[in-house]
This record gives sequence, C-alpha cells and structure tokens, in this order.
Amino acid sequence: MNQVKQYMSYAFGAFGHDAFYATLSTYFVIFVTSQLFDSGNHAADAKMISIVTVMMMVIRIIEIAFDPLIGGAVDNTRSKWGKFKPWLMVGATISSIMLILIFTSFGGMNINKPTLYLILFGIAFVILDIFYSFKDIAFWSMLPALTVDSDKRARFGTIARFGSTLGAQGVALIIMPTITLVSGWFGGAKGQQTQVGWLGFAILIGAVSFLGALSTAFGTKEEDNIIRENTEKVGIVGIFKVLFKNDQLMWLALSYFMFAFGYVITSSLFLYYFKYIMGKPGEFSLVGAVTAILGIISVVLFPFLENLIKRKAIYVGGICLMLIGYVVFNFAGTNLFAVLLAISLIFFPYPMIFLAALMTITDSVEYGQLRLGSRNESVTLAVRPLLDKLAGAFANGIVGLAAIHAGMIGNTKPSEISASQLLNFKTYIFYAPMVLMALAAIVYFAKVTLTEAKHAEVVKELERKLGASKEDIDNIN
Repeated sequence: MNQVKQYMSYAFGAFGHDAFYATLSTYFVIFVTSQLFDSGNHAADAKMISIVTVMMMVIRIIEIAFDPLIGGAVDNTRSKWGKFKPWLMVGATISSIMLILIFTSFGGMNINKPTLYLILFGIAFVILDIFYSFKDIAFWSMLPALTVDSDKRARFGTIARFGSTLGAQGVALIIMPTITLVSGWFGGAKGQQTQVGWLGFAILIGAVSFLGALSTAFGTKEEDNIIRENTEKVGIVGIFKVLFKNDQLMWLALSYFMFAFGYVITSSLFLYYFKYIMGKPGEFSLVGAVTAILGIISVVLFPFLENLIKRKAIYVGGICLMLIGYVVFNFAGTNLFAVLLAISLIFFPYPMIFLAALMTITDSVEYGQLRLGSRNESVTLAVRPLLDKLAGAFANGIVGLAAIHAGMIGNTKPSEISASQLLNFKTYIFYAPMVLMALAAIVYFAKVTLTEAKHAEVVKELERKLGASKEDIDNIN
C-alpha cells in the first residue's frame, strides 16, 4: 500500500480521535458546570455538578482496570480485516453516538427528574467509555504493527501526532464560535451559548471521530514480518504478566501518568481562566489558534530533535520549559499577551513529550518480546491510552471540584470571585500540576533506559533469535 496514503489515513484517524478526546476530557465538564446545571438554585446546581463529575471519575477509573483485558481482546482477535480495524470501527460508531447523547439533558430530566437523569447518564457514560477504550487501544496499538523499523515508526508516530494536535487544538479554536453559531441558528439566542449549541458541537465532533476511524480502517495495512509472526493468544494472567514484567514500560507509565495528570488539569482549566478570571470567554479561540500553530511546529521539529538530542532530553527538557510557562502564567493576571505567552510555553513542548513517551512505549513491545518470549502489541500499547484516561478521569473530578471551590459555576462574574477562591483556583491550575511535572521528569531521567540505540540492539537480537528458530524448524521439516 502507498506509504503516503498510509501516513495521511493514520493522521486523519488521529485528528478525529483527539478531537473526540479533547471534547470528552476537557470541554464536557465545562458544559456540565456552566450550562447543564444552571437552574438558579446554586446549592442544587453545585450538588448535581459534584455528583456527575464524581460519577465520571469513578466510572472511568473502574473501566480503566479493564483496559489491559480490552488490549488482550484486541490482541486475540483474528479476522480477515485484521485484529485492530473491527474494534476501531465498532468503537468509533458507538462512542460517537453516546457522546452526542451525554451532551443532552435527556429531555429536561436534569432539572425535572434529577435521579432518573443520573441513572441514564451513568448508563450512557459507561457505554461510551467502554467502546471509546476499544477504539483508543485499537488505534494506537496499530503503530507497532505498521512497521518495526524505528525510523518509519517515528514517522508514523510524528504524522499521527500532527493529526492529533490539529484535532485537539482545533477543538479549542472552533468550540466557542460553533456553539454560538448553532445557538443562534437553532436556539434563537444570537451571540450566546445554549444547550442546543453545545449539542450541535457534539454532533460535529462525533461525525469527525467516525470519519477519522473510517479513514484509518481503509487506508492502512499491517506489516507482515518474522518478528510480528511471534504472536500468540494470551489469557488474563498472561496479560498482566506482559505488563508488570516489562520494567521499562512500568517506569515510563509512572512518569507519563504524573505528566499527563498535571497537564490535563491545567489545560482543562484554561477556559475557566478566560471566563471567570479575565472575563473574556470569546478570546479563548486565540488559544486554539496559537496552540494549533505551535503544535504543528512542535511535531515537525520532533524527528530533527530526536536525531540531535534523543528522546530523553526532549522529555525532560520539555517539562522544564513547561515549568517556566507555569511561573509566567502565575504572574500573568488578566494581561492577554502574558496569558497567551504562558500557555504557549506550557503547550509547545507537549506534543514532543507525548511523542517521546509514545515511541518509548512502542519500543517496549520488542523489549518485552525479547524478555518474555512473545509479542503483545495491543496489551503493551494499551498502557498509554490507559494512562491518559486515568489522568483524564482524575482530572475531571478535580476540575469539577476546582469550579465549585473557586465559585466558578453558572454565570458567576469575575468581580464575584474572592481572593481566597482565586488562591484555590491557582492551587488547582498551577501549583499542584507543577509538582506532578517535576516528579515526572525525575522518574523518566533516572529510570527509563530504553533509548533509541537500546531498541536497535533489541530488534537485532530478536531477528537473530527468531531467524535461527525458524531455520531450525525448516531443517526439521
């Protein structure tokens, strides 16, 4: 299959996938806190917001425990369409429908029948989360199946991250204009944001996610080689053995979780900062524009920097740059230029750090194969989505609490935020994430030793061992 076609198909799949993820992990909570529960009864609204955000957190944490099993189910799938693509399409279809559903009030039940609303929301969110997990794991675990060559793998990862960056940051760019536009068209509220506007936005994102999955399913092809032939079905015990006996995967997981947790908390609160601190929610589109441009530059730079300074320096150095951005943000106040500068410093290294982590996890497939004797692509690659979802689950709960503790719910005005509430907000958006980021850098620097050179040695050793084994079998036959 044409290599360029594969790159573009995988990139568009990543575009739709991360647009979906950004909507679910960042903007759905904003919909809940600012639009869904705005009855005017502050105490009742705060109670419902707390219940919904805690439900989301608990559901996602419980479901995350099954992610390795989902990875095992994908690894054990045998079909004429391969093992990834059936789950990719099923997951994309059902999760997109459920995303649209949770951006409704279930016919006004959020106010008139709150208990029934919570039951229906819980069911819809469980279904969404399960099938999103199948799609997430199937999509990213395709990466080591597309090629075992480190350079080609880096190109696939880079172009995928290019697409995912445009998808995630594109959401920040279009969300407020789209909601306002749809609210005016169908909600009769020109220049405002209504529930109808949010629903229209969710329909758009669901469609993009589905089309992206369709593009990947029809535009990519798994590579056949001697290393990938060394794959066998694994049971439940084997799944967890694959994970916990891969020391490099585990150290990377610890570091990346702390990094992702800190980043998602901060990025989820950006819009709150613009709305409740600066009083300029309409200016938030600038964040999408700036981060989309920076994301493209960051992704394009990654292969060059990887060749020049290697992944470890990118990961650790990138976090250091982000910490500088946090310091600038802490003193930016309501100055739009200073805020955008701080966000730029925080965001610019993020795609490169993500790619460094993704490449390390992907390389750990061969590392684990050499250590354990069998290849488990989806089980291993399930770790990265698992960590992102775990970080997102905790962050969803934290953001809901932050909104309540900082008084940032409903139509509260910036002038109504007290000094103590502002301090609470800064703790959530700045101080706690900075600690998590610093710890993530320390763990990666000290414990992750699976470098590019080390992976090349692993691949050569695998080819030698598996080639010799195949030759022995041929001689016997």
